[in-house]
Amino acid sequence: MTDRKAQLAANLAQVEERITSACAAAGRSREDVTLIVVTKTYPASDVRMLHELGVRHVAENRDQDAAPKATACADLSLTWHFVGQLQTNKVRSVTSYADVVQSVDRIKLVTALSAAAVRAERELGCLVQVALDAESGERGERGGVAPDGIEELAAAVDAAEGLRLDGLMTVAPLAGPFAGRQRAAFDRLMEFATRLRVGHPAATMVSAGMSADLEDAVAAGATHVRVGTAVLGVRPGLG
Repeated sequence: MTDRKAQLAANLAQVEERITSACAAAGRSREDVTLIVVTKTYPASDVRMLHELGVRHVAENRDQDAAPKATACADLSLTWHFVGQLQTNKVRSVTSYADVVQSVDRIKLVTALSAAAVRAERELGCLVQVALDAESGERGERGGVAPDGIEELAAAVDAAEGLRLDGLMTVAPLAGPFAGRQRAAFDRLMEFATRLRVGHPAATMVSAGMSADLEDAVAAGATHVRVGTAVLGVRPGLG
């Protein structure tokens, strides 16, 4: 085993232990929570090693990094999640490799994703990204629709050809009433998710939590956690 693979294996084991402990504390089954490893800025070779170590869900937030990496790893059985703010001019590329787009936050994006999915003859999973720091009608600082826009956007996804409404996603806000209150933020997201499932019972996915706050997300009921740094480390010399 290479040094890098050994490092990734050790980090994965620590994250796995954290998720398992958080599930136990919340009275949840470990199988209820899916780990998504966010591989942004890291090479395809790391993705290959993660796959060898059992990872099956990976995420990217920039198409220019993700597209060549997905191509290089096309032979692997991986589910690719796109989690970054998505411009419509990148939709066609993202639709070619992503299985789930977690950052759907406006009608214009739904229209573009639907057209690209139909053209590619693919079904694309979509999460409505909720911005808990956004006022009515606005988008969040880190993307996302204001809470009062969830239902309209979800209905648009559900009605769009080539798209599948999978659930909701949020990023813990840096401003507003939930800043620094991750557990409260994730609890609020779960309230929205429960409400959404009344009209869309198949939309069961709740993506929340990252390296620093995955325990809060699991405690709140998240089905998917997005972990980058805790698995891959802090990459020097970027930014």
